[in-house]
Amino acid sequence: MEAVSVNQFRANLKECVDSVTDKHDVLKVTRRNADDFIVVSAEDWERDQETIYVLQNKHLMKQINKARQNHGKGYKPSKDELNEIIDI
Repeated sequence: MEAVSVNQFRANLKECVDSVTDKHDVLKVTRRNADDFIVVSAEDWERDQETIYVLQNKHLMKQINKARQNHGKGYKPSKDELNEIIDI
């Protein structure tokens, strides 16, 4: 994660925002007498929020774990079913 001062951020706002949105970089903006803050693209923020939601949802995590345990043991179509699918 790159860090810049708030003065550098202000002076190079367009370049900073372009880097965050185009390259999906996360930018830490530091301030002398106040708390630092993070700049992240909306797309990355939404993705991270979805990930957090899934990780905090016990029901979804149980489904994911069950799917992992059953990986490769799922439904396998017969030859006739495969031919029907391929012919569609």
